[in-house]
This record gives sequence, C-alpha cells and structure tokens, in this order.
Amino acid sequence: MCSERQSPQPGEHNARTDRAGVPEIPPTFQKPFSFYMSLLSLGMLALITSWDATSLAIALPAITSKLRGTTLESFWASISFVLGVAITQPIYVSVSDVLGRKQPLYTSMVLFAIGAVVFSTAHNMPVLIAGRLIQGLGAGGLDVLEEVILADITSLKERPLYLGLLAVAIAAGTISGPILGAVLSEYVSWRWIGWVNLPIVGVAFLLSLFFLHLRQIPLPFSTKVRRLDWIGMALFATGAASTALPLSWADALYPWSSWRTLVPLIVGIVILTILCFYEKIPTDALFPYRIFTSVTSIASLVTGFIHGLLLYTMLLYLPLFFQAVLLESPLEAAKSTLPVCALVVAFSFFAPVIIELTRRYSILLWVGWVFTTISLGVWYLVDQGTPRVEVYALQCLLGVGVGTLFTGTQVPMQASVLNVDDTGLAVGMLVIFRLFGALVGLAVSSTAFSSVFQQSMSTLGILPEQATILNDASQAVGFIPTLRTLNLPADCMVGIVEVYRNSFQAIWIIVTCFSGVGFFVSLLIKELSLESEEMGRQGFQQPQ
Repeated sequence: MCSERQSPQPGEHNARTDRAGVPEIPPTFQKPFSFYMSLLSLGMLALITSWDATSLAIALPAITSKLRGTTLESFWASISFVLGVAITQPIYVSVSDVLGRKQPLYTSMVLFAIGAVVFSTAHNMPVLIAGRLIQGLGAGGLDVLEEVILADITSLKERPLYLGLLAVAIAAGTISGPILGAVLSEYVSWRWIGWVNLPIVGVAFLLSLFFLHLRQIPLPFSTKVRRLDWIGMALFATGAASTALPLSWADALYPWSSWRTLVPLIVGIVILTILCFYEKIPTDALFPYRIFTSVTSIASLVTGFIHGLLLYTMLLYLPLFFQAVLLESPLEAAKSTLPVCALVVAFSFFAPVIIELTRRYSILLWVGWVFTTISLGVWYLVDQGTPRVEVYALQCLLGVGVGTLFTGTQVPMQASVLNVDDTGLAVGMLVIFRLFGALVGLAVSSTAFSSVFQQSMSTLGILPEQATILNDASQAVGFIPTLRTLNLPADCMVGIVEVYRNSFQAIWIIVTCFSGVGFFVSLLIKELSLESEEMGRQGFQQPQ
C-alpha cells in the first residue's frame, strides 16, 4: 500500500519545478483573461448539470400524467439520465487522459444538446426516456470533465478557492431548477425544461473553443488510440447497465424471484468482478490500481458513492413527497424545497472556503455526515401534521450536511494522489463513484417505493371510483397531480396519503442507513497536506 502525504513539518517545502526542471508559476500569479473565460465555461456546464438534476423531479408527476406514463416510466426518466452519466463518466475520464480533454468535452456538449431536443419534442414516455438517456450520455462528460479540467488548470494549494467559485454556478442551477421547472411545467410547458439548456450549452461551447488552452499530449493519435482500455470500457458499460436495470424493475415490473431480475443482476455483478481483476493488466486502465492504493483514496471514493446515492435520491423524492403527502402544487413544492437547495448551495461554497482558510478538512467532513444522517433519520417522522417550522429546520440541517460533503469530499481524494498527473484521474474517479452511487440509489429507491406502495394500498380495501387507478402501483406517480383535487371522505383521503407516506418512509430508512455507513467510513480519511503547487501535464497553457 502506497504511503500517503502527511501534513508538512515546519521548514518543509514542496517541489515547485516541472519534470523539465522549469519552475512552476506560483498560484498567486495574475491569471490571464482566457483562464477566467475558461472558468466561466466550466461554471456554465456546472449550471446546466445541476439545473437538470433538480428541475425534472418537480415536473415529473405533470409530465407522467400528460404523456400517460407509468410510475416505472416516470422513475426511468431520471434513472435513464443517471445511467447514461454513470456508464460514460469513466470512459470520458479515460479517453480525456489519453487523447486530451477538449475533444471529449465537445462530444459531451453535442450529445447533451441532442438529448435535450429529443426530450423536448417527445410525445410519449419511451421517447422522453430515450432523450434523457442521450442527455445522460453527454452529461457524463460535462459533469466529470468540468471538475477534471479545473484540477488540471489549478494547483492543489489554490484549488479550494476555485471549487468554491464553481459552487456558485451549482448554486444558481440548484436553486433555480425546482422553481423554473415548476413554473414551466405548470404555466408554460414542461418541454421548455429541455429547450433552455441549448443556449447555455452553445455559449459554453464557444467559450471553451476560443479560450480553453490546455497543453497537448505529445503522442501520435494512433498511439493514443491503442493505449485506450477498450476492453475495460466494454466490461464496465455492460456490467453497470446489467446491474442497474434489474434493481430498478425488481418488484415493480418483475418479482425479485423472477429470472428476468436475477439473471441480469448476477451477470452484471460477475462482469464487474471480472473488470476488477482485469484492470491490473492495461497500462492506461479505465480504473487504474494506483488510484486505489491508499486508505484515504478508498475511503473518499466510498463516501463519494454514498453521497451521490443520498444527493440524487433526495433531489428526486423530496419534491414528490411535498406534492403527494403535503398535497402541494409543483410550484408550492418547489418553494418548500428551497431551504435544502439554498443550504446545499451555500455550504458547497463555504466548505472549500473553510478548508482554504484552515488547511484542514477531516472535522468538517465528520460534521457534514452527522448533520446528514440525523436529518434523514428524522424525516421518517414528517407527516401532514408536522409544523412547517420543523420541516424547514430539518431541510436546513440536511442542506448543511449534504452541501458540506458536496465539495468537501473532493479535497482528500485529490490530496491522496502521489503523482500530480493523476489528479485529474482522481477527481474523475470520485465523480464516477458519486454518480454510480446515484444510479444505485435511484434504482433501489424506485423498487422500494413501488413495492411498499403496492403492499400498503392493498390494506385499504375497496377504493372509491375516483381513486381505483391506485390499485395499480405503476400509476402512483402519474396520479399525484390529481391527488390534491380529489373530493373524498376524510378517512379515505387520509388513508391514501398515508400509503404515499409509507412508501417515502421506506426510502428515508434506506438513505439514513447509507448515511450512517458514510460517517463511519469518513473516520478512515487521513488529514493530508494541501500545500502542493504543482500543475498537471494538461494544465492551462500560458499565452506566449
């Protein structure tokens, strides 16, 4: 096991020359105009990825109702996007590390734009899901490369500051996503959720084309292509998809005991296991073993996986909870989720600023996990009778915890690398694990929701004619917009709402348990030095 960098002793200094012996430029130098334009481009990519993560959830019931979709199809509008992201992220990282960052970045922008067009023009749920999948194939590159490139063009010593600045863009997308998604779906058209992405992608593309000047990798293209881990890419894509698909439909489309669930799940696990052993062989592996050789890096990746599972699950199900259990309109639900969105944004900015000032991160991470676990656990108790001040207080606690972990988990992962050229890979691995966690979380939560809904609804007996559709759990999400307009006896209405609440409670239990595991794993993360001023081989190229 490789040794990890410990905090420097008094009088120690980090090397500040590159491999050619040329002194590195201090992080305090006056950055060129092109650097800031590149940073703006990365910020715009962060904006649209965070916007996409929060805007669809609030509009999902309305979309499902208008397109006559099922509950499984509505969940797959989110799962397909995350599946595309999770499968392509390691491929984008590996390809960009061998071929260079810009070509994969441009490819991801084009795919994202195409997916947005397909989504916006869809007239049924299968086409909408296909559009979201194509968007995910592009968003996989946008989400991971924005952070990888930021790691390329900044040193570890100055990076917390720029992580905080990038969080401002995430803030705009996270806060505006639910509100604009609700406004568009309720008063204009849900299709504009896709259309508004196009001008932002276009401007970001032009900025990166003219201002993002990265050092080239001095190898012939044919040599670069031969170095790619083609077999690893195929194994990961096949294994990840084969594992995620049955998790999403178990007990919803097919029973757990069905061969349609068990066979692909077992095949996926076997393929991913083969991948783990195979990755020892390639020189430029999809998942390089050297990234996983320290306790801190492994613990950071595990906590990143759990953080992604929590974050994306809550972004989808909290707005649905407010609409189904508290009987709010999409716009009201968007306003109700503002506390958690605002605090996630604020503390995703404050966390790196605190790390920048203190040069420490361990205690901050522990506090984040404690806040997250407590708030998720208490959400189990929230119902229609819970005072709003308590609901908002819980959201604030959750926002502080999740926001602190959002950017805070990146720092120890980057500090754990022994070779500065591996920083981009390390960042990419963390983002990959975070999104794979999101994929698993959404798939498992979808199964839990549908299974508990079906079981709970069967206890109510014969339903009034207006609500008989709920005997089919596949219609649960699509029925949410109608739920608040029902004119039913009070005891019947309370029973139906309680069925929805029971389904969400199953999800709260799952994410609380995962969050507790995340806290204990975070105790293994060591406090490492943040004083390196070296830049990677694909760092920002200074104008001549």
